[in-house]
Amino acid sequence: MQSSERSFLTRVRDVLEELPPAERRLGEFVCDFPGELASYSASELAALAHVSNATVTRFVRRLGYETYEESRRHVRQERQTGSRLFLSSAADPAAGQSLSSHVGQAIANLEQTFLSIREAQIDAVVDAMLGARRTWVLGFRSSQPFAAYLQWQMLQVIDNIVAIPGSGQTLGEYLASIAADDMVVVFALRRRIAKLDDILAAIERRGAKLLYITDEGAPLRSSAQWHFHCQTLAPGPLFNHTSVMALCHLITTRAIEKAGAAGRRRLRDIETFGDALEEL
Repeated sequence: MQSSERSFLTRVRDVLEELPPAERRLGEFVCDFPGELASYSASELAALAHVSNATVTRFVRRLGYETYEESRRHVRQERQTGSRLFLSSAADPAAGQSLSSHVGQAIANLEQTFLSIREAQIDAVVDAMLGARRTWVLGFRSSQPFAAYLQWQMLQVIDNIVAIPGSGQTLGEYLASIAADDMVVVFALRRRIAKLDDILAAIERRGAKLLYITDEGAPLRSSAQWHFHCQTLAPGPLFNHTSVMALCHLITTRAIEKAGAAGRRRLRDIETFGDALEEL
C-alpha cells in the first residue's frame, strides 16, 4: 500500500480501538502530536510515548509501513500541508512560549516579508485596483477574514470592490462576472482548499489581473501578475499572520494616498453620512 493512499492519521484512527495497550498508548500519543514522527528517531519517539522500541516497530507495520523511516517520510509530507496538529509539540506543552519569542518572530516575519516585496509592486497593485472596473477579493478558511478586511478597508477609497463568496453562496456566479478589466485579489494561506488551482486558472482565463497572497510555503505562481509571499512562522502550533495584516494596511494606505482628491472626497462623504445617520 502506498503511503499517499490514506493519510497517516487516518491509518492510526482506523486501527486505534483494536490495538494492544502499549501500541494504543503510542497511537493516542501520535494522534495528539503526529508531527513528532518527523522530528524524532524511533528510539526518541518510544521514550516520549513511554513504550519500547519494539512497540514502535510493530505499530508502524500495523499501519501498513514497512519501516519507521517510511512512516516518518509520510508524516513529513503531511506536515507541509500546514495542519496545526502537525505543528504541536509534546515537549513540555504547559510551559508555553515566552512573550519575547512571539514578538521577535512577528518582527522577523514582517522584515522577511517586505524584503521580497518592492515598493513599485505595491504601487502597481494599487493602480490596478483604482483603475479596475471592479475589484474582487477572495479567500477561504483562514484567508476569508483577510479578504473581508481588505475589502472593508478599501471601501474607504473605492466603491467597486466585492468580497466573495458570501455566506451560503457558490463561486460560479462570481467567476462568470469577472471581466478582463477587473482586478482579483486571492488570499490563499495554509491550509489551502483542494480546488484552489482550478479557481485561479478560471480567474486567469477571464483575463483579469491577479494578486495572489500566500504564506511562504506556496510555490510561486508565475502566471499571476503579482504573487506576494507573507512569512507566517510562529513559536507555537498556530501561524502568525502579522505580515498579512500589515500588507493589507500598506495596500489600503497607499491607495488612499494615490487616490488624491477623489479619495479624500469619498472619505468626507462617508464621514458625512456617518454623522447624519448617527451610526457611530
